[in-house]
Amino acid sequence: MVMFGALLILIGGGYVASRMEVDVFPDLTAPTVVVLTESHGMAPEEVEKLVTFPIESALNGATDVRRVRSSSSAGISIVWVEFEWGTDIFKARQITTEKLVTVAERLPEGVGNPVLAPQASIMGEIMLIAVTGDSTDMMNVRTLADWTIRPRLLATAGVANVVVIGGEYKQYQVLADPRLMKHYGVSLDELLAACRNVSQNSSGGFINEYGNEYIVRGMARTNDVQELGNAVVKTMGGAPVKIADVAAVQIGSAPKIGDGSMRGKDAVILTVSKQPNTNTLELTGRIQASLAAMQQDLPKGVNVHSDIFSQSDFINASIHNVKRSLIEGMLFVVVVLFVFLMNWRSTLISLLAIPVSLLVAVLALKWMGFTINTMSLGGMAIAIGALVDDAIIDVDNVLKRLRENALKPAAERRNALEVIYDASVEIRASILNATLIIIAAFVPLFFLTGMEGRMLAPLGISFIVSLFASLIVAVTLTPVLGSYLLTNEKQLLKQAKGSWLEQKVNGWYGSALEKAMHLKRAILIGSVGLFIVAVFLFFRMGRSFLPEFNEGSLVISAVSLPGISLEESNSIGRQIEKALLTIPEIRTSTRRTGRAELDEHAQGVNASEIDVPFTLKDRDRDEFLEDVRGKLAGITGANITIGQPIGHRIDHMLSGTRANIAIKLFGDDLNKMYTLSNQIKMNIQNIPGLVDLSVEPQIEIPQVQIKANREMLARYGIKVSDFTEFVDVAMAGEKASEVFEGEKRFDLILKYNDANRNTIENMRNTLIADGSGQMIPLSNVAEVISTKGPNTVNRENVQRKVVISANVAGRDIRSVVTDIQKAVGANVQLPEGYHLEYGGQFESEAAASRTLLFTSLVALLIILLLLYQEFKNLKMSGIILLNLPLALIGGVVSIWLTSGVLSIPAIIGFITLFGVATRNGILLVSHYHTLQLEGYSLHDTIIKGSVDRLTPILMTALTAALALIPLAVAGDEPGNEIQSPMAKVILGGLLSSTLLNIFVVPIVYYIVQQKEQKHA
Repeated sequence: MVMFGALLILIGGGYVASRMEVDVFPDLTAPTVVVLTESHGMAPEEVEKLVTFPIESALNGATDVRRVRSSSSAGISIVWVEFEWGTDIFKARQITTEKLVTVAERLPEGVGNPVLAPQASIMGEIMLIAVTGDSTDMMNVRTLADWTIRPRLLATAGVANVVVIGGEYKQYQVLADPRLMKHYGVSLDELLAACRNVSQNSSGGFINEYGNEYIVRGMARTNDVQELGNAVVKTMGGAPVKIADVAAVQIGSAPKIGDGSMRGKDAVILTVSKQPNTNTLELTGRIQASLAAMQQDLPKGVNVHSDIFSQSDFINASIHNVKRSLIEGMLFVVVVLFVFLMNWRSTLISLLAIPVSLLVAVLALKWMGFTINTMSLGGMAIAIGALVDDAIIDVDNVLKRLRENALKPAAERRNALEVIYDASVEIRASILNATLIIIAAFVPLFFLTGMEGRMLAPLGISFIVSLFASLIVAVTLTPVLGSYLLTNEKQLLKQAKGSWLEQKVNGWYGSALEKAMHLKRAILIGSVGLFIVAVFLFFRMGRSFLPEFNEGSLVISAVSLPGISLEESNSIGRQIEKALLTIPEIRTSTRRTGRAELDEHAQGVNASEIDVPFTLKDRDRDEFLEDVRGKLAGITGANITIGQPIGHRIDHMLSGTRANIAIKLFGDDLNKMYTLSNQIKMNIQNIPGLVDLSVEPQIEIPQVQIKANREMLARYGIKVSDFTEFVDVAMAGEKASEVFEGEKRFDLILKYNDANRNTIENMRNTLIADGSGQMIPLSNVAEVISTKGPNTVNRENVQRKVVISANVAGRDIRSVVTDIQKAVGANVQLPEGYHLEYGGQFESEAAASRTLLFTSLVALLIILLLLYQEFKNLKMSGIILLNLPLALIGGVVSIWLTSGVLSIPAIIGFITLFGVATRNGILLVSHYHTLQLEGYSLHDTIIKGSVDRLTPILMTALTAALALIPLAVAGDEPGNEIQSPMAKVILGGLLSSTLLNIFVVPIVYYIVQQKEQKHA
């Protein structure tokens, strides 16, 4: 039955594993709802006051809301509502919707209803697609992207949103000439009314004739520009006045708020976001298939490029690397077992624990709703060596007892099954408690909250479940297989004294331990000295949240001063792309400047985001990045920040800023905040390790204000509402209708022509209708002036903020932030009502470290209780806990010799190490106790007990440690970045604890027992 159950696990687990969703990370997205509100014609400060503030106030105290951020720009308010981790996204959207109902009625007239953005997240942006046209103009390329490519992508199951930027957005435009309107006596209201009805069909019901039913339709819809212009506005003196008499009707491009390029040439860029809980790899495959099919239908010269950025590339590379580390780790385990045991049967029995345990972990992950990702696979990779430990101990003791039984006279030999049963029971309590201790040591990981908790939970679950499964295998399947494969009497007699290596190692160790017993004081003092050095190094190491990822792609953010034109911003962006393309490792680039029409990310035309995939060749990553920064340093006019796609998005989720460190300055006056921000920048710019330092440029930009003269408006009989509508329609343009081209539809926009609106002087001289319908110069009733106003107003938790952001290179984040805080505290004096908050990865690292410190103390208490439960003696439990400082020595040294930075994964490595390291102590002390009960002297107990347990100790330590070598060595490979610090800590700690444990624990046990015997 046991073997049949194991077979079912192997088959079922393998099937489930093949069907599970694969992703790079677990879902790291905090439940976030984005509220978009259009406020046509409003300046940023008006949007902030009249739209954003009421929405923020309503949402800020809503159930489970942890942070509210907003951005108010000309004509649009964007509010991000971040809920507590674990909140159901549908519940979050419902809460937000209910709150917005109470706000909508309080918003000013003319402001659109607040709407929720599609259910997607910044971590859900899985793909960038570029569309270029060799011989096709950019208006047609954009139209193809909007009406052919985007709908096909949205129809793909799993796609949440597709945002399009770049190209020329097609419009039908009615460009009115106010002087012709005056000549024909046509008012703007009359022209607007004519445009609203210029292209419509109507229904005439139906008629019955000749036995048929005919639908009657009035057909007036057209997309012919000439026909649109021939529509009648009014009749004057019996003659019709047509739209074309007072306006030019044409196809034109909408005013651009964003642009795109590929390799420095115009392109349309599409950003694809996935729906939550969607398999990224499968969705990417469906998208690629859809794009390939579409490419055949697109006009000649229009090309779709999907090789710019795809999360699936990083996922595939990561999963491949972790799988490789897993397989290589298994090979190390096989070699260690076979070399020590020199017996393929016992090796096979021990190894079977690995596949069964791993597949049980897969089934558990599936049952709990997790995906197969680098974290869950990483947990298995870290556990791979420990999975055979319980089986090794069981097999070793079974073999030892079977050999002893085989050497007895035939009359005294016991039944082999009884021997196997007793041998398994003998060490069962020890392996059970050892496994429970390792699990208890891992528990602190599950107290982590936020993104780090969601990221590392699958790692902990896969580690614990697979380890617990290995325990079940050791106490069930292993003895059963032993009864089939290990009872051959001839084989037992042949290796009665163990393998050749086992005999040699036992002989060397016995001699060394005898000598060590005469050097007890020196060994103990040396061990304490090493521990003190390790503690000193531990507190001297740098600190960081997560190791840097190696994604094979860069995201470069370039932000110029607000107020520059889109053309100028494009020029700077092209310079950056040109410089990047001179670097050998970079083959292509795509740029998104400004904001897309459907985008929820607030970004002015002064900001660009450039995605740059790269392939390392003759240089390492640090040299490559140094070259990138060197090339970009020569470009003036923009603050440039270098990040990576996923790391970039993680930073954005942590602090709302796409950089490692975010210094948030809160206050009221934007100009004063900008001045203070630059003062902070000046004081920290020379701190070592600080790169990509920039200040969010929230400054006043040029504005043209048309200020109404109410007295003159009254004199000419013009209502204030008519004046504001005139400015809205004549200057900005009003959507009057829609023009259909088959299934495509385009806006019909009415506005004044450029000759009456493209300069301040032209605006002053343009004409407005008075109360009697006569056209008068606008300057008669309003003052047109040039002034300044905010470009964008960003807020967080109902306060204005400006952010100083930076990345870190060559140093750990914690020490850099400490230097920043010292420099700012000493040199920057903030006025009353202004304050700073520091956000970013270091903030999460500090919170996670505090949580792990407290929970680790609780875990140590649990470990002590488990040890006391087995030995019923606090002194014996204390002796076993000596493995913790011994393990700390190697763990600290391994980190100090490699990165020198203590990250959250490294801290978790120490916690894991403490649990694993106690196993050896339990094996020794429990065997000492057994031998003393059998009547051995204290000295003989120490020597015999240590030699007896040396083989399982070495095998368990070496399999657990050496299996981690692939992860430790390939730490810079995609997918291994987080597990590598853990592997280094455990590898180094196991080596030091094992080498010291086999000498220190026997010595301390001898001293303690000797004192007890004297007092007795």
